[in-house]
Amino acid sequence: MTRGFRLVAATGLHQGDRDYQQDQVLLIAHPRAPGCVLGVVADGMGGRSGGRQASEQVMLTARQLFARYAPGYDDPAHLLRQLLDDAHMVIKLTAVASEQEPHSTVAAFLVNPRGGCTWVHAGDSRLYHFRGGRMVRRTRDHSYVQALVDRGDLTEAQANAHPQANLLIGCLGMAACPPPLALDAIGQLERDDVLLACSDGLWHYFEPDELGTLLAEHPPRAAVELLVAEARQRARGKGDNLSLAVLRLEALPLG
Repeated sequence: MTRGFRLVAATGLHQGDRDYQQDQVLLIAHPRAPGCVLGVVADGMGGRSGGRQASEQVMLTARQLFARYAPGYDDPAHLLRQLLDDAHMVIKLTAVASEQEPHSTVAAFLVNPRGGCTWVHAGDSRLYHFRGGRMVRRTRDHSYVQALVDRGDLTEAQANAHPQANLLIGCLGMAACPPPLALDAIGQLERDDVLLACSDGLWHYFEPDELGTLLAEHPPRAAVELLVAEARQRARGKGDNLSLAVLRLEALPLG
């Protein structure tokens, strides 16, 4: 880990070609611990108000838990696990009776002051870790087509074009089962590492190498603007809501 570094970040949110916005994105610094950052993306489902209410509940829960989090004392994995559990419970309790049962995906990362990172996700919103423009790892979707890819029945490209690509097998708010819990720890982030959290309205249009190259060549704000614009162009008038949060570690100049 570089002794001196700074965090540079940006978010993006676009309604796409949908009638209403159900995605939500959050990227906040800890109120008492410099260098501690939480990023969250949530893709709500369940009608105009149901899906928006579900994704907003994820954001509200994340803010409340992060405000009480004490880096160096509290377990980041516990916070992220509680984020999923608490938001899942409230989404179920506040279901909108007149619409579909509300659900939400979540993709969240927590960076601590010393450069350690933990992330969690449920559904098909994704987290990526890039180093030197190359993907180090990404989350695996809780979706029907991801299960087929993991089983060797589909390639990634075939899964992206599959008619049931949006069918989830796990997310927040499902009545029959708790949300899947997919936690991972990166360990120490390094200089020029980039974290990307995004909904399927963004990642659907890009290969990992494209994302990595663009995020390596541009600062976060410019990268977000370019990704949103390119996703909109590739959607050709049929784009979903899209949201993303980008965080990059940059070395401070010596002296």
